Amino acid sequence: MAGRTKREICDQDVQGLKCLRKIRPLLSRLRNVGVERDRAGNRRLFMDQYCALILMSLFSPAIQSLRDLQRASTLDKVRKRPGVTRASLGSLSESLAIFDPAPLKEIAAELGHTISSKTTGRFAAGGQPITAVDGTVIETVKRVAELAWTPLAGGKRLSAYRLHAHFEVLSGKAVRIDATSANPKGDADERAVLERTVESDRCYVIDRGYAKFGLWNTINAKGSSYVCRVRDKLTVTITQANELTDLDRAVGVISDEIVELGWKSRSRTRPDHPTRLIQVAVKPHESYRGMKGPRCDGVLRIVTNRLDLSAELIAEMDRLRWLIVAWSLPPLRRQRWWSELQSGQALLPFLPPPLLWSPTFC
Repeated sequence: MAGRTKREICDQDVQGLKCLRKIRPLLSRLRNVGVERDRAGNRRLFMDQYCALILMSLFSPAIQSLRDLQRASTLDKVRKRPGVTRASLGSLSESLAIFDPAPLKEIAAELGHTISSKTTGRFAAGGQPITAVDGTVIETVKRVAELAWTPLAGGKRLSAYRLHAHFEVLSGKAVRIDATSANPKGDADERAVLERTVESDRCYVIDRGYAKFGLWNTINAKGSSYVCRVRDKLTVTITQANELTDLDRAVGVISDEIVELGWKSRSRTRPDHPTRLIQVAVKPHESYRGMKGPRCDGVLRIVTNRLDLSAELIAEMDRLRWLIVAWSLPPLRRQRWWSELQSGQALLPFLPPPLLWSPTFC
């Protein structure tokens, strides 16, 4: 069996070093993190340098493994601009075991406060920060401590964890990320996690996996609102039909109704507040690429507790939900080698979004 071809990393493969200049003063606070065990005083890779290397790799598609990152640290341009000394593969591997992510989280939160939401425009009428919520499974090569393995078909198991992200779509920042087992049951269920972490005065834009009456009641009780896509089969009793405007029809809205949801039974949880069902015409399609999943019959159904906004605006807010998918792609591009580190989930949520999208960094 032929061995793997050694990949060389050259200067042209490394990108984003100019952007690191503005973030280096903030990262310098991390210099003394994890140096307590260095009694000999011969440590050459510090936490601020390690974070700089990780950020650099997010700008450099050619860096696809931990070994590529180690080779990039030997380049003169990397040692001069980010101020990183040559790092060994062993020091990079042990970094997450000795570097405490808490100080980095504080820096990310500080930069997050510098990002202001866009208060003008059509979505200002909502009066609440539009927050998209989603859960993403990150596969791991090893079994991550404290996280259960997720059973798959055929007796196989998946070692993974799930990131539950709250993303403000108009400011482009993650305001909260929780890590749980990838097995969506019990406390790790997406709906249970959101129910525990609901904040007041937010507008949560969520997909049909979060369609749970108890969750909607919790969001409404907190003084927040929700825009939730629901499944095709939904028990609905129409109490009022709202008249559509020309703008509503222009974006494909086919009905706007005040409804009662669920079966009328004492043993069943039902919405304890007025709900509104908006139906939007979309292109019918089967499940994606033959994969198992729900098909679309050509009608997108959205339930919300916002009775004051136009149907057209609610439909546009639902489209914003896809921005959280685009937000999650850059860190996931590194999941194959990042997850090889035993505690990879500790630093992953804090590095890319708050640091990369801050005005201080860009």
